[in-house]
Amino acid sequence: MALEITQYLLAAQSPDAKIRTEAESALGQFRDQNVPGFLLSLSVELSNDGKPTESRRLAGIVLKNSLDAKEAARKENLIQQWVSIDISIKSQIKSFLLNTLGSSVSEACHTAAQVIAKIASIEIPRKEWPELIGLLLANMTQPDRPASLKQATLETLGYVCEEISHHDLVQDEVNAILTAVVQGMNVSEANPEVRLAATRALFNALDFAQTNFENEMERNYIMKVICDAALAKETEIRQAAFECLVSIASTYYEVLEPYMLRIFELTSNAVKGDEEAVALQAVEFWSSICDEEMELQDYEVPESGDSSASHSRFIEKALPTLVPMLLETLLKQDEDQDQDDGTWNLAMAGGTCLCLVARTVGDAVVPLVMPFVEANISKTEWRAREAATYAFGSILEGPSTEKLSPMVNAGLDFLLSAMKDANGHVKDTTAWTLSRIFELLHSPATGFSVITPANLQRILGILLDSIKDAPHVAEKVCGAIYYIAQGYEDAGTSSSLLTPFLRDIISNLIATADRTDSSDSKLRSSAYETLNEVVRCSNLAETSQMIVELLPVMMSKLEQTSNLQIVSSDDREKQGDLQASLCGVLQVIIQKLSSADETKPIILQAADQIMVLFLNVFACRSSTVHEEAMLAIGALAYATGPEFGKYMQEFYKYLEMGLQNFEEYQVCAISVGVVGDICRALDDKVLPYCDGIMTLLLKDLSSGELHRSVKPPIFSCFGDIALAIGEHFEKYISYALPMMQSASEVCAQMDDNDEEMVEYGNQLRRSIFEAYSGILQGFKNSRADLMLPHAPHLLQFIELVANDRHRDESVTKAAVAVLGDLADALGSNIKTMFKDRAFFTELLGECLQSDDEQLKETATWTQGMLGRAFSVYG
Repeated sequence: MALEITQYLLAAQSPDAKIRTEAESALGQFRDQNVPGFLLSLSVELSNDGKPTESRRLAGIVLKNSLDAKEAARKENLIQQWVSIDISIKSQIKSFLLNTLGSSVSEACHTAAQVIAKIASIEIPRKEWPELIGLLLANMTQPDRPASLKQATLETLGYVCEEISHHDLVQDEVNAILTAVVQGMNVSEANPEVRLAATRALFNALDFAQTNFENEMERNYIMKVICDAALAKETEIRQAAFECLVSIASTYYEVLEPYMLRIFELTSNAVKGDEEAVALQAVEFWSSICDEEMELQDYEVPESGDSSASHSRFIEKALPTLVPMLLETLLKQDEDQDQDDGTWNLAMAGGTCLCLVARTVGDAVVPLVMPFVEANISKTEWRAREAATYAFGSILEGPSTEKLSPMVNAGLDFLLSAMKDANGHVKDTTAWTLSRIFELLHSPATGFSVITPANLQRILGILLDSIKDAPHVAEKVCGAIYYIAQGYEDAGTSSSLLTPFLRDIISNLIATADRTDSSDSKLRSSAYETLNEVVRCSNLAETSQMIVELLPVMMSKLEQTSNLQIVSSDDREKQGDLQASLCGVLQVIIQKLSSADETKPIILQAADQIMVLFLNVFACRSSTVHEEAMLAIGALAYATGPEFGKYMQEFYKYLEMGLQNFEEYQVCAISVGVVGDICRALDDKVLPYCDGIMTLLLKDLSSGELHRSVKPPIFSCFGDIALAIGEHFEKYISYALPMMQSASEVCAQMDDNDEEMVEYGNQLRRSIFEAYSGILQGFKNSRADLMLPHAPHLLQFIELVANDRHRDESVTKAAVAVLGDLADALGSNIKTMFKDRAFFTELLGECLQSDDEQLKETATWTQGMLGRAFSVYG
């Protein structure tokens, strides 16, 4: 039974807090006592044109929020709540919503369209509300229906297509929807609002149109209607039509050939003269084509020159006209584009697309771009100089080193001088281009670098001078220094080239991090990230003294953060960001100094003070800090080994908080990783904490709320704990093993066609194997018999994985290792289990043929273990 709720909905929006709170409380009470009646009342309110717009608006919002939520567990509860409502009340609600589409108030129609789609997303997959599509299409086909109803109906169809999967509709329904949508898009449609709603609906319906795109006649018609809409008088319709083309570029690439001339003409005209919103989509079309072609090239077999039949090489064919079009966009910069990170304009889109073109066609792009660079790089107009520099920086990835090195060597000096350009935009883009050069063309370890002993001093001199420039320029300079340092990692004697400059680099980076003229903390974060890389990649034998001196400086800075005055949540966030950066630097210093026997004592001496600082950071709750401090504590545990035990009592409560942090799941995942570090550091000294840790880990695994990506690290962590505490893991077997077995069954049912699921499946499999390995090794010396009942299930799982073509190398390695651990721990007991299983011979054979030395080594060891187990009875 619907109740009159208008006054409450209006009062809930009152500026008077008391009135507002009372109204909200009354609405909440109604909802809690009678959900079906509450939802029905809301739908009545929304559908009644006699009610105030304000109460209808809120009724629609509350109704929508009663059907859907971002958070997965809450969403599932809301779905169950709707499913359990009596069918007659649901029918009434749906009927009111469908009637609202005919409302004269467009806001009410719009909200009703969204709510109908939310209900459809629950009911259509369950094969309920089968009449919905027919009812909506009737609004389109019956004569004399007002344009506003057609518009609302098309909007609803679009939202429904967005909410459901293409598997949920039969082909007849898809055909009917496409017919209605394409009809609404037609040039003959006089009402622009209807045409716009239809074009947007088509964008959402494209996924459903596979069968229609296979039929040439239907495809031709759909493409014609889209191309016509791309020339509509109204900007919004043109933009929506180009959005459809962008989607088609990735979804139906293989059938695009006949339409490409027309599309090139449309995109070219849009880029040259249309509104920016339309031009951006036109450039995006070509970026999507690049993405598709790069993916196709990844699957090509280089030796045979066998090109995929569906690879049409559109970019290569369009190159002579496409590149000049993109170069033209680079000259359309905004005056203030460097000041705001969120800026996205035609020049940026064009440069991004040019980067993709270079990666798609390689060397062929260079002769088309370099004349533009040479013609504009020295012009008096800043836009020309900036565009030329941007073009140069955009083609550095894709072409071969042979093609690039002459022009980069010739241009490097010019670019270094351009860091003194009078214009800030030019300096910003020059610094970005230099960082790209050092990222892509500075690799002494592989024998090629544009940086030589002769030019290194000039390069660093200019960069350290420019790091004092405006914050947006300084940030890009940090990037250039970052890649210079990274290039010298593992570069043998070449890495010594940087050592004389390091003290200067470190002091400049710290000074940059301390700057107060940057409006956000991005420059500071960049400076500290670069400092991390400089320390991480330095040659420790030559730089240990500098890094030792850096340690107390960073500790003092971290200590000072506790004294910052915190007045607002903004202050709290800034403090958190700074603490995160400093914990990151300390983590790298700990790892670096503890990696050599000569410098490890420095960390052991400072460990007490460092730990106090990290614990103080935990006291200022913030997820980013929590993450970085956790990671740094993991490094400290690894460095201090058994000595870390003295901090456990104080630290354990924070570890517990981290393991229970479902909301910020990255924190939870890092905390799980730290448990592994602590197990390796303390061995069986971790035992007093294991009951608490295992309880939390098992709870995490059982939770439907925790992000799935945390679950594989938890299984690996079981292995770490078992390895640390050996036979004491026995008491957890009855809890941990069933979890591992049910997860391995989940792996067997995963969708092979979903790339994301395949990747997740690989992570899960590897971690389950790692758990078994740790448990088997932990029990080997005293309680191996405990694993006998679980061995057949494990063998079955290994066999299943061995036969899976989607397994990656790390999974193979873990499977072979656990096979060896099984034989090592259980010995001759496994002989009968292997009787009818031949898979392992093939698996080991495959690994012994591998190019991966580590995999070969593991397979050889496993072969030996199996041989030993089998030969006991002769």
